[in-house]
Amino acid sequence: MENDGDKSLLTELLSPNPQVNLKKRRFRRCKSAPMNEIGAGEIDNSNDSQPPPRSNSFIDNIHPSFRRVALYLIFYLVIGTVCFYFVMDQIKGEKVDGVLDSVYFCIVTMTTVGYGDLVPNSTASKLLACAFVFSGMALIGLTISKGADYLVEKQEVLLVKALHMRQNLGPSEILKELENNKVEYKCFVSMGILAVLFLVGMFVLVQIEGLGVVDAIYCVCSTITTLGYGDKSFSTKGGRAFAILWILTSTICLAQLLCYIAELNTERRQKAVVQYVLTKKMTNIDLEAADVDADGNVEAAEYILYKLKEMGKICQEDISLLLQEFGNLDVDQSGTLSTTDLKLAQSSYATTTHVS
Repeated sequence: MENDGDKSLLTELLSPNPQVNLKKRRFRRCKSAPMNEIGAGEIDNSNDSQPPPRSNSFIDNIHPSFRRVALYLIFYLVIGTVCFYFVMDQIKGEKVDGVLDSVYFCIVTMTTVGYGDLVPNSTASKLLACAFVFSGMALIGLTISKGADYLVEKQEVLLVKALHMRQNLGPSEILKELENNKVEYKCFVSMGILAVLFLVGMFVLVQIEGLGVVDAIYCVCSTITTLGYGDKSFSTKGGRAFAILWILTSTICLAQLLCYIAELNTERRQKAVVQYVLTKKMTNIDLEAADVDADGNVEAAEYILYKLKEMGKICQEDISLLLQEFGNLDVDQSGTLSTTDLKLAQSSYATTTHVS
């Protein structure tokens, strides 16, 4: 059984009259806002009507995800290119240009494609390849995939507009549509990008590498899936220059698509569970389980928490942790939070930290 403070918390959060509680909470929050901690002389209203200056620099306007991806990728390729350039004579295979072959070998190693057209043939080159394949896989998993995910999300808006071209959706309708079918649109966008990369790769292999259509399809498939048999690969200077960017984007795009498909499958299972919980009839056993304070009545807060637990949205441990945090902030044990409670809790935390 929860204590009176916990019950009061749940009742206040999910009261049958939420508008009154919402106004009350907004008013109390304004009183306890950081304005109390700022002196009147420190407030500068001279620039209230002026928006913050916007930077005209191209680099500053790039999303942080892409900046991090670019920095990590450049660092990886520079180090890898320098290392493999100095041991290129210890790597056997068909070579076209020292620097280009070094960058190409980095990309092939990083994406685990491993055609076999360039193969380490000494102790030093083999050790370098081992080091760069692990670091390259970590780079793709931790950084580049984030940038690819952001790129896909930016294209979702264009896809929604295209699918609802005749409806003239506004920004709010577009956001709502994206929220309801976010993962599905990610799958569609990834499939579209992958199809474009597939066709571009085929075109380059046919026009520059001189392969037939079937061999081009075969080489594209073995590359995108990182199978890399090695019997068909990029062997010309122009082909390898194209492959540096194409291999990187195509392999990552396929990996992202597979992740989105798995996410979509999980989301659909979750929606099925939610639908089952919402349509299931309440029984006496359900009422007993939802009656947290065991008073014979199930309030709105108790009912909603019980349903959320059935849907798998939250668990009892989450509720217990939040109630524990609330109890730590509720210094006077009144069942509600006030500015005084927050100040006392902060003072107690500061004192404990200073003593320790």
